[in-house]
Parts: sequence; C-alpha cells; structure tokens
Amino acid sequence: MPADESSAVPRGDRPRAVTAISRAFAPPLLAGAGAPVAPGTALRVRSAAGARQPAAPRPKGRATGSPRAPRGGGARRAHERLRRAWDRPLTAYYLLLGAGLLITVLGLVMVYSASMIKALELDKPSSYFFRKQFLAAVVGGGLMALAARMPAKLHRALAYPLLMGTVFLMALVQVPGIGMSVNGNRNWLYLGGPFQLQPSEFGKLALVLWSADLLARKQDKHLLTQWKHMLVPLVPVAFMLLGLIMLGGDMGTAIILTAILFGLLWLAGAPTRLFAGVLGFAAVIAFLLIKTSPNRMSRLACIGASEPGPGDACWQAVHGIYALASGGWFGSGLGASVEKWGQLPEPHTDFIFAITGEELGLAGTLSVLALFAALGYAGIRVAGRTEDPFVRYAAGGVITWFMAQAVINIGAVLGLLPIAGVPLPLFSYGGSALLPTMFALGLLIAFARQEPAAKAALAMRRPGVRWKTMRRRVKKRPSGER
Repeated sequence: MPADESSAVPRGDRPRAVTAISRAFAPPLLAGAGAPVAPGTALRVRSAAGARQPAAPRPKGRATGSPRAPRGGGARRAHERLRRAWDRPLTAYYLLLGAGLLITVLGLVMVYSASMIKALELDKPSSYFFRKQFLAAVVGGGLMALAARMPAKLHRALAYPLLMGTVFLMALVQVPGIGMSVNGNRNWLYLGGPFQLQPSEFGKLALVLWSADLLARKQDKHLLTQWKHMLVPLVPVAFMLLGLIMLGGDMGTAIILTAILFGLLWLAGAPTRLFAGVLGFAAVIAFLLIKTSPNRMSRLACIGASEPGPGDACWQAVHGIYALASGGWFGSGLGASVEKWGQLPEPHTDFIFAITGEELGLAGTLSVLALFAALGYAGIRVAGRTEDPFVRYAAGGVITWFMAQAVINIGAVLGLLPIAGVPLPLFSYGGSALLPTMFALGLLIAFARQEPAAKAALAMRRPGVRWKTMRRRVKKRPSGER
C-alpha cells in the first residue's frame, strides 16, 4: 500500500470519503439520530464514551417562571386553593343564592314535619300548614327573582311608597273590626279565608329601604357629619313605626326594628356619644315596657330554666330544651319528634329550631347555623366592597335584620334569651314573614350582581359572549398566508 493512502482517493471525492468514515465510527445513538455529524466528532465522542459524565442535578421545584408550589404539603395547597376560590368575584352571589334557597327548602321540610300533628288537632289535613307555606315560598321566590333583577334606582324609588303603605296598614290594624289579635298581639289584618297579613313584617323592609335612601342622599351632600342630620328624620320615623307596633303589643318585632335602626346608625358613622345616647334611651323604654307587663316579666324569668316552674310559666322554654337534648348527634329521624305531639307549643313557628334539633340532631342544627353564617358573611362582604352608599346602607340593614332575628329566635330556643315571639328568617312558618324576607334576599343578590367584577364575570357566562370574545382575539391573517 502506498505511503500516502489519501492519494489513492480522488481529490474530488475526499469530503464524501471522510463523511463515510465518520459515520462508520459514530456511536449507534448518534448514527440513528438522523442529524449530520461534523468530521472528527465521532472520534471525540468515542474517546469520551468510556468516562461517564456525572448527571446534571435536577432543579428543585418547578421550572423557572412557573408558580412555585406553597410549602407545607397538601394542607397548605388546599388552603391556598380555598382562599383563591373565596376571593372570586361571584362568591357573595353564590353564597347568598345557595344559602338562601337551602334555608328555605329545609324550612319547608321542617314545617311539614313539625306542623302535621298541629294540623290534625285543628281538624285540618296534615299538609295544611305546609301547603300555605309552600304557596308563600312560590310567591316569595317570584319576588326574590324580581328584586334580584331590579336596578338600585328602582329599589330607591320604592322606598317612600312602601313606607307610606306600611304605615297605613299598621294604623289600619288598630281599627276595630279590621285588625285581629293572635296570641295576645293585635297586629294582623284578616284578608278572607285562611289568609292573614301582618303589616309589621313589611315595616322591616320599608325601614331598611327608606333609611338607606335617606342616608345615601345626606352622605352625597356631606350632611352626616352633623348629628341633627343623622338623627332627623331617621329616628323619629323609626320611633313612629315602633309606636304603631307596640300598640299591638308585639315586643319581638319592635326589638328587630330597633336593631335595624342601630345597625344603620353604626354604618352611618354615628359618634360614640350619640350612639350611646340613643341606645340608652331605647333601653329605658324597653325596661319600662317589660316592667309594666307581667307576661314579659315571666318570659324574662324563664331564661335558663330547667323546670316548668309554678303554673307551668316556663313550659315552652323548658320543652324546647327537652327537644334539643333528646336529639343527640343525628336526631331521632325526620318526622319522629315526640315534643310536637302537644308538648311543645308553636312547634312550626317560633320553636321550629327545637324540632329540627330533635329530628336532625346536632348535625342538623349546626348545618342551619352554618347556612346563616354564610348568609351573614356574604351580606357583610357586599356591604363592605361597594362604593354606592345606598347599597352599603341597604345591605347592612338587611343583614342586620336577618342576623338579629336569627340570634333572638335561636337564643330563645336555647334558653339564653327571653322568648320574643319572632320567627326564624326563611325557616319558620308564616307567609307574612317569608314574603318580605325573600324580597330582601333578592335585594342582596341584586347588589352582589352589580359589583363591577361580578358583572363582568356574569357577562362572560352568557350564551355567545365567550365565542364572540374569542373571535375578537383572533388576528386577521394576510390573504396569502395559510
């Protein structure tokens, strides 16, 4: 073989020969890659194959630029997801709608279960009270849907007509032959047949709407810094409603209206001295009204009672505790209550929470409390995040109404507060109480829908909006591009 072997290859074919030799000596992995290998690369790769290079350490966590997982394991990640879901724009909307409807539906079930024996005692069908409550729930659902679709301007326009109409009906109750007395309280209007109306329940809604409109207009004019503009005419009108209610002897409804008044004053930023002065004046009046009534004094004496007492003065309070105590963890079963068989008075109205505890147990009562807590949180969130003063005062007044009434009712059943005779909102039997309450719930839902972020989120969920938005995002390509 000649000394210069390269001379045996024609000069023009040398690059092709070098490429063939490089491919012959390349490792199988590189040869199968399909990428061209530069001359001399195969020899370097083959010489380095014997010495294994240490593997590069993997980066801990996720790639750069991606959100790092929170430390602390699954509990921290679950908490982070829950916090993000809780801060979404539609959280208050879904809480109000879901909790309100669940309370209403569960209330219908418990009204049917708690009122069966009472209806049979009155020679009525067992579903008598349930059918009336179901009819009120259907009408109230229509009012809630209507209120949820109404703008805030229309709600403000209803404030004065609703207040004047309520005052007229509350005054009409005191006319002999028109007004009716139920359980010692003259605050009912007879509408014919089995239907009655309690105008004082609509007085709560009228006070909230009218007061919110009044305070919003005064805030726009920067008049709430003066105490006389904060008190007049809000406090005189509220005391006029309280006077009409107390003429009928309904102390429970008067307490709820007083709570609404103080909630509105607190939201308006009343000074501590002014707030304390109005509160002290109301406390003195309440003390005189209780002291001069033997019935109210006996109810006050039954707080924490464990025995019926002389003359069975605390019979209702004690048997409410008996019903709760016999329920246990999960209750005796739906419809299996013992106290509703004539032992517990008013099992489907004021003391329906006691029957719930007896039949559904602690789990059922805690579920009801959780639903009311969700309702209260959502209302506070709506009132706290809005920039509209009317929405703030109206939402604050409604949620004060709901929570104060729930606390007074449940506190009386638990023996912690005197029996005031107020129903549990959205839960107890009573069409006169259910209609304005469901309209007020629709009012809160309307306010939650009108938040800017919630309005944008709802607009994106309408049919066709998402497709149109996606089409706007696609850029038009030139005619020659495929």
